[in-house]
Amino acid sequence: MKISHFIEKYFWIFLLAGIVIGLWQPVHFVAPKYLPKILLGMMLFFVFLKIDVLEVIENIRNFKLMISIALLYMIIFPIIFFLMVNIFDRQLAIGVLLLVAMPAGVSSPALTDILKGNISLAMSIAVVTQVIAPFTVPFLFWIIGTKGLEIDKFLLFKDIAILVFLPMTIAHLLKRNFTPVVERSQHTFTSANILTLFAFVYVAISSQRNIILDNPVNLFWKTALLYVVFIILHIAGYLIRYKESKENKIAFSVTAAYMNNGLAIVLASTYFGPDILVLMVLSELPWNTLLAPFKRAVTYL
Repeated sequence: MKISHFIEKYFWIFLLAGIVIGLWQPVHFVAPKYLPKILLGMMLFFVFLKIDVLEVIENIRNFKLMISIALLYMIIFPIIFFLMVNIFDRQLAIGVLLLVAMPAGVSSPALTDILKGNISLAMSIAVVTQVIAPFTVPFLFWIIGTKGLEIDKFLLFKDIAILVFLPMTIAHLLKRNFTPVVERSQHTFTSANILTLFAFVYVAISSQRNIILDNPVNLFWKTALLYVVFIILHIAGYLIRYKESKENKIAFSVTAAYMNNGLAIVLASTYFGPDILVLMVLSELPWNTLLAPFKRAVTYL
């Protein structure tokens, strides 16, 4: 068995290893703040080497589809989860709202690739939701009556340019000028993404290790709630357009469930208290452990 095939087949081992090693042997130095962005950019670079950019643009031009998905992901889903959790705990409900309101993660196309879904569709949804997030997130907090959440729109758009358009451009130039090399290396791109994702998980968990282990009993129930939220998002994403192809439904499910929780952690540390910050950090656990069982479930659908 080739190493690349082994890594791709047992990708869940590497994601779990990122969590376990991050808690057991965390990074013993302060990782630069730009390191997670570099790792995410690398994942998108490998994704763009496998897809046609014109397909991404064509999906975005399907305005009816993009508007309906954006409305569901960025407005309807967050409000539903907020109302459900608010019955029991308003502070916890605000944290869940913040998490679910995040745009599709820039790594969601890489995760879609692992599951053999429609990568270009996942990329299109990720781009659209990232662009509208500076407007929808403050709007949601205005609706529920919480003090307005101000997001630096320029910095968010700058991140989009770095994390999406730069890797896309470099990959396009490589495919145009070194086509034979890229085609011969196609089989290694998914495994390279898995290793990059392992590094990202390890750095993210390491940076918040003390917060995660500070109060394990209280964190257990919050983690259980997050698993329920993520499972529901998986199911809802898969079923919202049930007449679509299996590859498309995988893309919808992944982009619904694997939100940009890195952005959620930054916003929580800037605008909210430690309770909500801890919840955002804990979201790394279901984010990194549910992909394997979802992949197995998809084989029976």
